Amino acid sequence: MEFKEVSKETTKRALEAVEIAKKTGKVKKGINEVTKTIERGQAKLVVVATDVNPKEIIMHLPLLCKEKNIPLIPVPSRQELGLSAGLSVPTSAVAIIKEGDSKDIIKELNK
Repeated sequence: MEFKEVSKETTKRALEAVEIAKKTGKVKKGINEVTKTIERGQAKLVVVATDVNPKEIIMHLPLLCKEKNIPLIPVPSRQELGLSAGLSVPTSAVAIIKEGDSKDIIKELNK
């Protein structure tokens, strides 16, 4: 399962949504946490870094998100995703559970 190509603007907006949700809502970080929130249907948006090695670690996410009708946005860098989520270390995946002030951005990304 391949990740769909998204524009730089979409990538930027997804990272912005994570940053805003971190401050005003709630996010889960890391593959295991993100997988659990998707399975429980709690995630509003999932952002996944595509520079993960080995790729198998994240390959189940697009299918899970599709099943649960949760938008998934790939971003190129774990480092960038970690920074947006307020971490000092890279992270492979982030799920937004409570949108907070990022609600409009998430709506926009769902189109």
